[in-house]
Amino acid sequence: MDLLGSLGGLPAAAEIQCSRKGCRQGADYQLLWNNPKIHTPDRRKIWLACEEHRDWLENYLKERLLYKETLPMQGNEGESK
Repeated sequence: MDLLGSLGGLPAAAEIQCSRKGCRQGADYQLLWNNPKIHTPDRRKIWLACEEHRDWLENYLKERLLYKETLPMQGNEGESK
């Protein structure tokens, strides 16, 4: 017996959403950061950002000296070709 088949199939993939509190928009960017007080220098934590909240989240991390870099969401790099 196929347990997943009996439950109606595989669950739909969860939409990747912006990390800004209360935002339900899809994420366009990955904001990489780390806290040097508790993380090793090579460790990267990731917040996700939509276009609207990218600057706000970057500034939040920069003010606390946690920001490392911003990258497009994987799969978005080649869309303009």
